[in-house]
Amino acid sequence: MQIFHRHIRFKSNDNITFAAMFKKRIFISIILISSILLSCSKHQKLLKSTDNEKKYEIAMQYYDKGDFYRALQLFDQLIPIYRGTSKSEDLLFRYPFAYFNQRDYVMASYHFNRFSSTFPLSSKAEEAAYMAAYCKYLESPRHTLDQTVTKDAINEFQSFINRYPYGEKAKEATKLIDQLRLKLQKKDYNIANLYMKIGDYQAAIVSFRNLLKDYPEIAYKEEIMYKIVISAYNFANNSIQEKKQERLESAQNDYYDFITLFPESRYVNELNKYYKRSIDQPKKGSDNI
Repeated sequence: MQIFHRHIRFKSNDNITFAAMFKKRIFISIILISSILLSCSKHQKLLKSTDNEKKYEIAMQYYDKGDFYRALQLFDQLIPIYRGTSKSEDLLFRYPFAYFNQRDYVMASYHFNRFSSTFPLSSKAEEAAYMAAYCKYLESPRHTLDQTVTKDAINEFQSFINRYPYGEKAKEATKLIDQLRLKLQKKDYNIANLYMKIGDYQAAIVSFRNLLKDYPEIAYKEEIMYKIVISAYNFANNSIQEKKQERLESAQNDYYDFITLFPESRYVNELNKYYKRSIDQPKKGSDNI
């Protein structure tokens, strides 16, 4: 019986403790909500205020604390007011960084470009020009998607390098261009492979050759040249009789180019068979492998 009473007292204390904790959490929540509402109220009053010096001071505080959303609201009001003054440059430099830190890279890139063109002699112009390109780099999608932004980023970085060839960011910009170009390579390579897969051999040949022309240092050059030979043979083999001989000879030339560059390739034995068939074709007529 004594044990039973002890057990009851333990449950009662536990309930009291839980109730106290619950009340404490409610109290803290109320304090937090009240603080947020008060802060919002102060911010709204500040937005309506005509005290621009106070707005500037608070905007910088917001920015330094990482409250970029509120900082931007004040920057939007202050930028036209302080245009042409000593504060204008600092405002217009922080403005795109506020967008950048909110991951709005489109707006950030636009305003970084605007800064570098508005203040070309500023000590911050180089960083702004780099960031304009870097924002587009961050916006570049994976290689399977449309690569318009990727090409824009490459152009931006190239313009930056041309403008600041000896700057501290030039080497980094070159590395990022290489990454972006690799993405374009993959995109174009996949397109060429698709043409080959669906049997559009003429389009495949053009696409593969453009890859070699646009990216002479491409890592998978051997595979591309191998596929050019295969596509060229199939294109010739499927051609009308009047054009077959000429196209077979073109496939043979592609074979010679491959053997010259890659005499020890794992593809040599396979391509030798295609070459032999291309030689025998005029004698035997149409002959598929």
